[in-house]
Amino acid sequence: MTSAPATSAQAAGIRVLVWGENHHEKTDATTQRLYPDTMHGTIAAGLRRLLPDDAAVGTATLDDPEHGLTEERLAETDVLFWWGHLRHDAVDDAVVERVHRHVLAGMGLVVLHSGHFSKIFIRLMGTTCSLRWRQADDRELVWTVAPTHPIAVGVPHPIVIGSQEMYGEFFDVPAPDELVFVSSFSGGEVFRSGMTFSRGHGRIFYFSPGDQDYPVYHQPEIQRVLANAAGWARQDRPRIVPRLAMHRAGEFDTPREWNGEVLA
Repeated sequence: MTSAPATSAQAAGIRVLVWGENHHEKTDATTQRLYPDTMHGTIAAGLRRLLPDDAAVGTATLDDPEHGLTEERLAETDVLFWWGHLRHDAVDDAVVERVHRHVLAGMGLVVLHSGHFSKIFIRLMGTTCSLRWRQADDRELVWTVAPTHPIAVGVPHPIVIGSQEMYGEFFDVPAPDELVFVSSFSGGEVFRSGMTFSRGHGRIFYFSPGDQDYPVYHQPEIQRVLANAAGWARQDRPRIVPRLAMHRAGEFDTPREWNGEVLA
């Protein structure tokens, strides 16, 4: 089933950056066969197809200088998509700090599948972000539980994914602002597969379907969810990025007094 192109005014002129770990595409034959244009390239192509013609959709990877997430690139990004799996620890902490500041200032963030264990998602959630999983050929049904939410517009109920890795509860994240999708699996498990959060001025959407061993990101229904998420997460407001280390010791020389005596 092919969804109609996005028409939301919020998506007009949107600037999207799709970040991919790009590890399986270089090392795994199954991923290379399923995603000859890379996973991040496939996600970006779906967004270009569904977002308005004036949308700008680019890609970046772990191997790029500064992981492709320079201060200038983030300043020009309305919504950042994040897919990672095996190399979360290879992401530089300084880059995580930079992305974190931009999310707090209003950049949208869409975290995909095993990105739940990314440094940036764990930092924003403040929890372990752990879950149950099983690598098998499970059928996944993605049920819409918030049909009036902008991310659910034009999405079939349910989305049927014929073969997928199982993600199951308990998923250790804070209570979401909104629960949009819940998945059920042929093994009987359920999972909160589409959730929104807000941190500072930024909007965050976590969406679990999409594994390197299955062609999930080729499905038009999944592409529709991601395009809707881009439009929802985009904020039309000036972004002032805070300097989170402003009050480190040594930046201020404030005398402390006790009974008239200045203490060191």
